[in-house]
Amino acid sequence: MTTPAFRRAIVILAALVPAVAPLAQSTRPDTTADPFRWLEDVNGDRSMAWVRAENARTLGVLEKDPRFGALYRDALTIAEAHDRVPFPSFLAGQLYNFWQDSAHVRGIWRRTTMASYRSKSPTWTTVLDVDSLARAEGANWVWHGADCAQPAERLCMVALSDGGEDAETVREFDLGTRSFVRDGFVIPHGKRRLTWMGEDTLLVSREWNTGELTASGYPFIVKRLVRRQPLTSAVEIYRGSATDGGYGVSPHTLVDGTGHSLTTIVRPLSTFEFEHYVVRPNGVMKLKIPLKSSVVDLVDNQAVVELSELWNTGTALFTAGSVASFDVAEAMGDPEHLAAVPIFEPGPRESIGAVRATRHHLVGSVYQNVKGRIVFFTRSAKGTWSRRTAALPDNLATDLVSTNPNGDDAFVTVTGFLTPSSLWLANVRSGGIAMVKTSPSKFDASREVVEQLQATSKDGTKVPYFVVHAKGMKLDGLNPTIIYAYGGFLASSLPSYNATLGKLWLEKGGVWVLANIRGGGEFGPAWHEAGLKTKRQVIYDDFAAVARDLIAKKVTSPRRLGIEGGSNGGLLMGVQLTQHPELWSAVDIQVPLLDMLRYEQIAAGSSWVGEYGSVSIPAERAFLASISPYENLKAGVTYPTPLIWTTTKDDRVGPQHARKFAAKMSAMGLPYLFYEVVEGGHGAGANLKERAHTSALEFTYFAQRLMAPVP
Repeated sequence: MTTPAFRRAIVILAALVPAVAPLAQSTRPDTTADPFRWLEDVNGDRSMAWVRAENARTLGVLEKDPRFGALYRDALTIAEAHDRVPFPSFLAGQLYNFWQDSAHVRGIWRRTTMASYRSKSPTWTTVLDVDSLARAEGANWVWHGADCAQPAERLCMVALSDGGEDAETVREFDLGTRSFVRDGFVIPHGKRRLTWMGEDTLLVSREWNTGELTASGYPFIVKRLVRRQPLTSAVEIYRGSATDGGYGVSPHTLVDGTGHSLTTIVRPLSTFEFEHYVVRPNGVMKLKIPLKSSVVDLVDNQAVVELSELWNTGTALFTAGSVASFDVAEAMGDPEHLAAVPIFEPGPRESIGAVRATRHHLVGSVYQNVKGRIVFFTRSAKGTWSRRTAALPDNLATDLVSTNPNGDDAFVTVTGFLTPSSLWLANVRSGGIAMVKTSPSKFDASREVVEQLQATSKDGTKVPYFVVHAKGMKLDGLNPTIIYAYGGFLASSLPSYNATLGKLWLEKGGVWVLANIRGGGEFGPAWHEAGLKTKRQVIYDDFAAVARDLIAKKVTSPRRLGIEGGSNGGLLMGVQLTQHPELWSAVDIQVPLLDMLRYEQIAAGSSWVGEYGSVSIPAERAFLASISPYENLKAGVTYPTPLIWTTTKDDRVGPQHARKFAAKMSAMGLPYLFYEVVEGGHGAGANLKERAHTSALEFTYFAQRLMAPVP
């Protein structure tokens, strides 16, 4: 299933979200060393014929299971429920929400007032109906969000994807008329980044001429585009390099509640290292902040910086994981000498999740031993920052939903494995906070309990993990158990309420485990960097240590133990399958990376060299070969039957990894199940029905492999 932790993780994997180029291939694929290279032809007739045959075989196994029908109905009912909390965003003085249900499969963008939203039955005005738009235009549109011009926030660039792929078409939309602007800005289908500079100017990074993309398919040239100006007349203001790593050159504009603005251009040198430039009237100039940092918001003309490495300004020292601020007016005059001041410095086992601005304050989500707090930060007249902790329930996860730049309100969520997500409205100025809405319970949690335990990894590191199980669970090793983890890209895996998981697994007697292994951001940058590149084996050791701890405690046993993970977590699953086949009876490998000697040539793979290393460096190639699941499959080994699934339109990781892995298992005579969703991008499907169907397939698979068979 695509858990909330997985969904957060894949956003981090994309980092700045926009799309990647189609895989560049030779006309004669090299099948000498790799007999399954032909499956890298994503939409080729031969590849798709193979996919259809594999899908038919897998659906014959899973859909025909007598449990599947009920699981699918429950998953779809939950996905399409009208009583979900509609999480709002502050925009143009109102609250906006994107909503999908059985009547709006593709979804509607809608708005209401604060007073209406806080009522029991809000009255919504539809701003854009994506289902109607797709029908009218004969297109397969999937909503990818909107970027609105500040401070008026009347004009927005709406991003639409064909079938869920990362590549987008972006069109100007007027919130006042609720229609696309006639002769307005249009950025054609492709990989792009853009930002507004006033209502008549865009800064756009895209493939301006054929081939002007990095090796991973991201744009590196930024141009200024003025209203009613053709794309061919846009004026270049910054050029990175086709050899840049990471996710492409991106322009960003921040506007605070008092009208101050800061426009930057971010150039990725690698997966986690970025040069920052300020856009000034007389040109672009480098901003002297650490490479592993990001400017995340603006408040009272103070730029807020999140730091993933040490920063010595000459007058102050900031540890990795800190948040600091500097004056924008001073930076525009001299961006190389910044007088930064601290906002937040992490304590032991503490990290910052996100920081966002209201009109005059900041709101931050802070995690202490993987449990959440919401903190308000206020700047004094002397320029120093103080903090207050919001009065919220303990021992749950918290997160930011949205903040109001024109007021001091903020929406935050509180959630837990057994606690339905609730939405709270905070007034940061007064410190007051109150629950506004809560989701109803979707499964019987009265019989469940949550424990936070810890395992000892191979090198002695203590690795925390959560276990959700029935009260009075017998420690007899017979409990069907699923472990989930991600372990990469500084992404934190946090407790959250997953109705589908609860209804389709916990209610059926299953146990669920969330492992906070290294590679994530649960304890700040050091927890992530402990598993970078050739140090990555510790991530896989952490995961295996959690499994062995559960077995030692007799929570479960290899016969009843399954695992799941997606994207980078899909790689984790592949490694666990090949390194420890004796530990598992089920391995759910979701939209994965698996061929680590080819990953740099597949979809956006070369963007992630900073995380995984490169085959061009001998030591890193040797390590990648040692852990690559595709390389380490061996005939004659008894592997558990994995479920390997992907999507055709995944132009981020790409379906090539999953296809080739399954094909290799087939050639070796090894058991497996393979399924490919034709739409949906880097996820479980393009709409609620597809995602519910994928979840039902997964839980049917786990039931078959881990639970007693149906009589």
